[in-house]
Amino acid sequence: QVQLVESGGGLVQPGGSLRLSCAASGSILSINAMDWYRQAPGKQRELVAGITSGGSANYADSVKGRFTISRDNAKNTVYLQMNSLKPEDTAVYYCRQTITTMYSRNMYWGQGTQVTVSS
Repeated sequence: QVQLVESGGGLVQPGGSLRLSCAASGSILSINAMDWYRQAPGKQRELVAGITSGGSANYADSVKGRFTISRDNAKNTVYLQMNSLKPEDTAVYYCRQTITTMYSRNMYWGQGTQVTVSS
């Protein structure tokens, strides 16, 4: 079994920063892509940033230059450093990891963490 646990969300003022973490645990052989998505009320879930096993990152245009995704393979953890936050960044943030176990390769989702940007 594989479990993803997210942390780091909260309430922050515009212009502030937050760092999200998502740690995977279980019978993991390897982890390929690690991604962050978000879903605002009344909107579809959208990809915010992704990072490959080799460390190549990609970002949504709306967060380029403000957000940084990184990973620690030894800890099976992906991070999202969010700077210069705006009210439109308010959403539930979800991590997704593509994980290979002894039995299969699947995409797993975290439980979501609320990020609220407001004065």
